[in-house]
Amino acid sequence: MYPYVIVDVFTDTPLEGNPLAVFTDGHDIASPRMQRIAREMNLSETVFVLPPTDGADARIRIFTPFGELPFAGHPTLGSAFVLGEQTDRDVIRLETGAGVIPVEFVRQGGRIVSGRMQQPIPSWEAYRRVEELLAALGVESAQLPVEAYRNGPLHVYVALDTEEAVAALEPDLGALAALPGLGVICFAGSGAHWKMRAFAPAHGVSEDPATGSAAGPLAVHLARHGRIAFGQEIEISQGAEIGRPSKLHARVDGDGERIDKVEVAGSAVVVAHGEFGV
Repeated sequence: MYPYVIVDVFTDTPLEGNPLAVFTDGHDIASPRMQRIAREMNLSETVFVLPPTDGADARIRIFTPFGELPFAGHPTLGSAFVLGEQTDRDVIRLETGAGVIPVEFVRQGGRIVSGRMQQPIPSWEAYRRVEELLAALGVESAQLPVEAYRNGPLHVYVALDTEEAVAALEPDLGALAALPGLGVICFAGSGAHWKMRAFAPAHGVSEDPATGSAAGPLAVHLARHGRIAFGQEIEISQGAEIGRPSKLHARVDGDGERIDKVEVAGSAVVVAHGEFGV
C-alpha cells in the first residue's frame, strides 16, 4: 500500500484550484508503474517523492496521464506544501528534472499559507505553425507575437484582445492535439491583472485549471513585449470555465532580453489522504 495526499493547488479553498496527487514515498515504485498510477489517478499531474541525489531536500518525479515532465509548476508547489508541513523550515528545495527548485513559505500560526517558487529561466522562440494554431483555437489573430517558451514543458502563448474573448474560447481539441508536445496558453488583461486558459490535449489534459509552469513565462512574455514592467508582480486568474477557479502570482526580474529570476507564488490546501494498493 502506497500512501498519497490530494492537494488543491493555487487556491486556499478546497475543491478549487488544480488537484494534485502526491505519493510521499515512491522509492520502490518502478517508472512504468508510476505512469500507470498517474493514468489511474487521471489528474493533470501526479507526483512521486524520492530521496534526493544532489543536496536537495527531496526529489520529485512528475507524471501526466500520458507521460513524465521534467518540471511543472503546480506539482512542485503542491509537493512543497505537503513536505513543508512535515518541517518548520521556511524554504524547501526540490530536485526536478529541470534542476533544483527552491520554494519559500509564508506561515501563519505555524501553518503554511503560501509558497513562492523560483522557476527555471525559460528559453523562447517564434512559433512556426501560427495559422494552424489560431484555426484550432477559432480566432483570427493574436495581439502579440505568438512565441513558444520552454522551462521544462513547452507552452505557446496567444494574446487575445479581451478577457471575455479568452472566456468564450471553444477550441478544437483534436486539432490542438495534432500540434505535438505543447500546451497552448491564451490570455488577456492589463496592468497587474490577467486572465489565462491553458489547453494541453497532447498531454491528456483538455484544459488545465492552474498552470504554474506557464505563469512564469507569461510574466516574461508580457515584460519582453512591454505590457508590464520587469519586477512587477501580476495576478493570474485561471480555471473558472471548468469550475476550478485559481489564483497565481508571477514576477520576472531582468532587463530586456536578460532574465535574472522568475518566481511564481500561490496557496494550496490538502483535501484528502489515502493509500493506493497495487
